[in-house]
Amino acid sequence: LINSLALFARTNWYGFIETPYRKVVNNKVTDDIEYLSAIEESKYVIAQANAELDGKNKFTDELVSCRFKNEFTLSTPDRIEFMDVAPAQIVSVAASLIPFLEHDDANRALMGSNMQRQAVPCLRPEKPFVGTGIERTAAIDSGTVVTAHRGGLVDYIDASRIVIRVHDDEARAGEVGVDIYSLIKYTRSNQNTNINQRPLVQVGDVIARGDVIADGASTDMGELALGQNMLVAFMPWNGFNFEDSILINEKVVAEDRYTSIHIEELSVVARDTKLGPEEITRDISNLAERQLGRLDESGIIAIGAEVEAGDVLVGKVTPKGETQLTPEEKLLRAIFGEKASDVKDTSLKVPSGMSGVVIDVQVFTREGIERDMRAQAIIDTQLAEYKKDVIDRMRIVEGDTFARL
Repeated sequence: LINSLALFARTNWYGFIETPYRKVVNNKVTDDIEYLSAIEESKYVIAQANAELDGKNKFTDELVSCRFKNEFTLSTPDRIEFMDVAPAQIVSVAASLIPFLEHDDANRALMGSNMQRQAVPCLRPEKPFVGTGIERTAAIDSGTVVTAHRGGLVDYIDASRIVIRVHDDEARAGEVGVDIYSLIKYTRSNQNTNINQRPLVQVGDVIARGDVIADGASTDMGELALGQNMLVAFMPWNGFNFEDSILINEKVVAEDRYTSIHIEELSVVARDTKLGPEEITRDISNLAERQLGRLDESGIIAIGAEVEAGDVLVGKVTPKGETQLTPEEKLLRAIFGEKASDVKDTSLKVPSGMSGVVIDVQVFTREGIERDMRAQAIIDTQLAEYKKDVIDRMRIVEGDTFARL
């Protein structure tokens, strides 16, 4: 059984769950909020959130639907002490995203709220035409979107960075009046789904604190977008949609409406063995020229290469025990003076059933060990990104200083 915290609920200092209620004083519903736990709640007569009120926030009905001592009852307005803040406060965030929840069968609503958590981010997210109004809050609170820390003017933008010149009234003394947001691009989540943030603002836009400036996975224009807006017909079609089968238009597939990107992380380690160290190398015997051409001088595949099952990603050789040599091999060893060693191919290859594009390579080395060309190139690229941020900050600060002078 999966239990979820209800909307507006919180845990108090003692660890008990409590939820907010509006105080009722002399038949009038006030805007004073008080949090009560389940034990405290049972002592009071609590009206439903959708009870009718007049212009003075007083109950209009002679009998109001209430809860008292964990029972549903009808009560006169003079006995009511508290009122729910919203009808949705009895359900979780996932359930509150279902439109017209009150008309759904309980089992189907439960299935829907659980399945929403398992939604895979679409390639092109589309916010729903029909929503409950909590989509934006859910998207912002999830942390997948980027919100502005301070208000300002958008100075520069590209696919991976947003530079904002902060308003003078929001910049504190001694702080740099520049906010730089580095967006997450094609990063793997723990569920192997794709996290990719896309900028929503343009150069010259004026933004306020808390505004959504970049979309994330499963969000569209700062709103939660788990699926697609589809035209659905309820009708038989030659028996192909018998029972729970469905038919989809070819256009849905052609337009990639439900296509999603998945990212797999494959790793290889070069260790020291009893017979000698393993080596990451391009020099591997019996490797086809097509495979060899994709590897760089360090023996690592290039970013952007399209790979299929069985393709070599990282060339690696491991020393193995000396095998019995043939007379010819003994003669060659004696002539050329080669060491009596033998290696086997232990390269990292694409697993069966997998294909895709290489989007990133990371090389980690122990301290004190000399880095190869590929490892150094990766570090240089990362340093260049940091330098970009410093240059942008200096440019904006210098520009503001000269403007004031």
